[in-house]
Amino acid sequence: MEIITKPKQWGNSLGIILPKELVQKEKISLETEIVVHIKKENPLQEVSGMLKKWKIDSQKIKDELRKEELLFEKRKWKK
Repeated sequence: MEIITKPKQWGNSLGIILPKELVQKEKISLETEIVVHIKKENPLQEVSGMLKKWKIDSQKIKDELRKEELLFEKRKWKK
């Protein structure tokens, strides 16, 4: 079972709360040793990592934006 939780302040440390359903399902007690895998959720980091794989010509993008801008200006003046 996977859970998403945020750490809470616990004195000078941080702690996480295990939901009751997880504790019951996994039969966790005070003597149970648990292994915790940490994965910080950061959607922006995932997106930026995906963009690195793209082969984008930034000059080409600028040129396309300028074309669109010129078309918009022409339409605006026609009205």
